[in-house]
Amino acid sequence: MTTEPYTVVLFHTSNHAFHAEMVLKKADIPCKLIPVPRHLSSDCGVCARVAAAQKSTVAALLERSKVTVAGLHDL
Repeated sequence: MTTEPYTVVLFHTSNHAFHAEMVLKKADIPCKLIPVPRHLSSDCGVCARVAAAQKSTVAALLERSKVTVAGLHDL
């Protein structure tokens, strides 16, 4: 079983996470909201999981859309 590398996008609030999900889905970028891995943060309980190959695209899109991001972490 192989698992593709992925990136999690952290947010300060769940509202930012839901807004990011809407922006990414509108741009046809697959994402999934998942619980934040506790070793990364305890700020908000939700993060967006995206393919690691799309990390720079996701970061640029969220910045253009004025979605506040707390961090992007490769896992």
